[in-house]
Amino acid sequence: DHLVVMVHGIVGSTADWKYGAEQFHKFLQDRVIVHCSNSNMHKLTLDGIDVMGERLAQEVIEEINKRPQITKISFVAHSVGGLVARYAIGRLYRPPGQSLENSPQSLRDSNRGNIHGLDAVNFITVASPHLGSRGNKQVPFLFGVTAIEKFACCIIHFIFRRTGKHLFLTDNDDGKPPLLQLMVDDCGDLRFISALQAFQRRVAYSNVGYDRILTLILK
Repeated sequence: DHLVVMVHGIVGSTADWKYGAEQFHKFLQDRVIVHCSNSNMHKLTLDGIDVMGERLAQEVIEEINKRPQITKISFVAHSVGGLVARYAIGRLYRPPGQSLENSPQSLRDSNRGNIHGLDAVNFITVASPHLGSRGNKQVPFLFGVTAIEKFACCIIHFIFRRTGKHLFLTDNDDGKPPLLQLMVDDCGDLRFISALQAFQRRVAYSNVGYDRILTLILK
């Protein structure tokens, strides 16, 4: 009755989580249902965090509708997938008192809110640039050279398109602040922080190198 949604990173696919999914099946076969997200594979990961997040949210809803026995949900996401998952849960969040009719009574009585009528258990990200990739030694292939990193901000959209703009905080759709800046709080009907708070456990794993911003947050 526990759905675990696994989300890959940029230019990735379901194959990226093949081993991880196999381990879930091996050790927790009777306790979880593992779903490797397939709505944002390969070049679709270049469409932007928001577009991918909307796709993932719809994909999760479809999976929930297929399995009415599900009562819990967790997310495990890698790299950009962590940002996509955060956007998706912001869309899927339901405040306390707004659970679905078939939700357990304990969930309807909860003051934490829920994720589309499900009890939110674990939200885990691995090497996800929650504050973007702009800055010194945030992107390994830029080699930590300041001049290259500054230049990358000007051309990254040619390589990673709209997702690149989001990662380097150069987007300003309709004159709004960068998307990742908006995601540090609830934003209109997208309840980014409330959704995170709904989860019983929130874990962010970082790399030893080139994850200075994430490491700083964890401290």
